[in-house]
Amino acid sequence: MTTATSYTNAPDVSADDYLVVGLATCFIKEDGEVHQVPIVEPIPSAALEAIVKGIPTSYQMAVGTTLGAVLADDRLLVPAEFPAAAQFGAEFVERAIATVRTYKRKPAAKNIIPPGSIKNDFNYSVDRKRVLNSQRIVRTEDNVKQHEYTHKVL
Repeated sequence: MTTATSYTNAPDVSADDYLVVGLATCFIKEDGEVHQVPIVEPIPSAALEAIVKGIPTSYQMAVGTTLGAVLADDRLLVPAEFPAAAQFGAEFVERAIATVRTYKRKPAAKNIIPPGSIKNDFNYSVDRKRVLNSQRIVRTEDNVKQHEYTHKVL
């Protein structure tokens, strides 16, 4: 059992608090090519409830664990069940702390993936690719043409 250390930026959270961490398939676009990347992300309780109902998801698997098992002494630790090549998502620490709070608010969600267990029977799909470094470029051609009297009172 881990010690009940608290985090300076989140005194309401301790290392023993429950957390679900998922392995997502994401993509990075470089030089016109798209490369697949395994990403470790915290899964909030509401998202987990939706995923287990069968919606398509980019998560291959999820692990019920504790915050201290993933974040120890300001170091991020990839769960042993995940591939070594897995990378942590952006702002992982902040998102993990926020995710822990969702399970504190809704403790019944802990029963979906009990602590120490793995769930990998999701409706896994990468039809809608999650591209991490995509940029939206708005062009003049994207503007919708409006009638000349659209904003006039008739």
